[in-house]
Amino acid sequence: MTEEEKLEIMRHSAAHVMAEAVQSIFPDTKFGIGPSIENGFYYDFDLPRSLTPDDLSLIGSKMNEIIAADMPFVRQEVTKEEARRLFAAQPYKLELLDEIPDEKVGVYRQGSFIDLCRGPHVDSTGEIKAFKLVSIAGAYWRGDEHQPMLQRIYGVAFVAKKALDEHLKKLEEAAKRDHRKLGAELDLYSIHEEAGPGLVHWHPKGAVIRRVIEDFWKDEHIKRGYDIIYTPHIAKLDLWKTSGHWEFYRDNMYSPMEIEGQEYVLKPMNCLGHILIYKTRLRSYRELPLRYAELGTVYRYERSGVLLGLSRVRGFTQDDAHIFCRFDQLEDEVVGVLDLARFMIDTFGFTTYRVLLSTRPEKYAGALKVWEEATDTLRRALEKLDVAYEIDPGEGVFYGPKIDIKFEDALGRGWQGPTIQIDFNLPQRFDVTYIGEDGREHSVAMVHRTVLGSMERFLASLIEHYGGAFPVWLAPLQVMIIPIADRHLDYAHQLEDELRNEGMRAKVDTRSERVNLKIRQAQLDKVPYMLIVGDKEVADSTISVRLRSGEQAASQSLDSFKRSVRAAIASRAKDLEL
Repeated sequence: MTEEEKLEIMRHSAAHVMAEAVQSIFPDTKFGIGPSIENGFYYDFDLPRSLTPDDLSLIGSKMNEIIAADMPFVRQEVTKEEARRLFAAQPYKLELLDEIPDEKVGVYRQGSFIDLCRGPHVDSTGEIKAFKLVSIAGAYWRGDEHQPMLQRIYGVAFVAKKALDEHLKKLEEAAKRDHRKLGAELDLYSIHEEAGPGLVHWHPKGAVIRRVIEDFWKDEHIKRGYDIIYTPHIAKLDLWKTSGHWEFYRDNMYSPMEIEGQEYVLKPMNCLGHILIYKTRLRSYRELPLRYAELGTVYRYERSGVLLGLSRVRGFTQDDAHIFCRFDQLEDEVVGVLDLARFMIDTFGFTTYRVLLSTRPEKYAGALKVWEEATDTLRRALEKLDVAYEIDPGEGVFYGPKIDIKFEDALGRGWQGPTIQIDFNLPQRFDVTYIGEDGREHSVAMVHRTVLGSMERFLASLIEHYGGAFPVWLAPLQVMIIPIADRHLDYAHQLEDELRNEGMRAKVDTRSERVNLKIRQAQLDKVPYMLIVGDKEVADSTISVRLRSGEQAASQSLDSFKRSVRAAIASRAKDLEL
């Protein structure tokens, strides 16, 4: 058994100890499930009242008593009828029990607590080492919003206190960088219950960051031979039936709406619009590959319980593209996408990433041989670029295998990024062909790909990676000009005009506040540069530059400052320099 497997068993055992502690405080508790997870564990409870943060301390203290008692974990095998008697007052356990096909089931006891569980567990509670209860969340039973809402307690657990302390420090830093918190503090975006959960409203500052990213994205795609296109947000339901989405993806699509006797749906994908554009005329082999790119907004039904800020939403803009090519071009096209994806990841400052090759799922469309050929093509492309990758079995989409790239932020947390999918299914369903050199029709090979993911989730990753302190090329406001007194306002506005004429995002703080307060506010807003102007600067036609870190530079000319900022923007520098 590996050390990681031992740690997982210890964490699962900690979940049982937490359940016993909760039961001792709330004897009428109804228990859901309590698995181990990455870095810790959780347990879902149906309790007589809502928990508060103070309850975590109380439950944690009770857990320490149970651990100190060093009580053994005892496994028993009982018949299902015996189990029903044991859990007669536990409706969630009875529901789980009814789904077990075996005549006998495993239960575990420790102290006064008994649970329906396959195990394994540590030998005794004393083997549970460094732990801490960290948060309370709501969780629908079995993830279904039509089921009761339970209270989920999360804990973390490690073998040594040092590892626990390091993890808690990382959690503390993650809380500071939470894009939901920073999104509000920096006035980037909002989500309104009255408009609908999971639907993002971009404020001016957030819209600036998004526009800069989108402009960069478009320019890079045009350089690499893509054509930018636009497609509608709705389409007839029959189109999605032909594609197979209605059969395989219906649970994630919104209900049809009737328009003039025809059923329409909000699009969950952009691919069908791209296919329709391709099919507007016969295509020759000489035209291929055709690369269509779109920042297309799509809509997918996500249960309210899983919505999370920008990272899990119902309406989002995908940095989407579809490549139509000959089969002999397919491997090179995948190599080109991988190269673009790595360039994008590096440009935005992500230095570490994992690459996963996702293979055929249980429910799939198309012939097995075609799946194997597509998977081999992705594998060859990865090996051609010497990209290290892992196999992610069964995680392909229903129409083809894919490459997923998950990049890590400054705290080492993974984010879903670029995806490359080969699709032989849709070209067959929609008869997507080209005229070959032999004068006959041939099926195209089709590649679905994103190099950032959704704009919403990518912005969430950027906010948390940089803690809201964006590189100057991405910062919504690049320069804050702070006049010391009203008599310096004219000079400040002159500087503002000159910087804006250079394409820089600059603003004068005209408030009647003390200079130190204005500087502090600009730092809180994470503005990269502050220009402090007073009598000396006006007289000498200079500026005093201060970084958001508090670092101060000597007075310099505006031209000198502009040259430095232009260079930082052009190079997309990650760090600020004076």
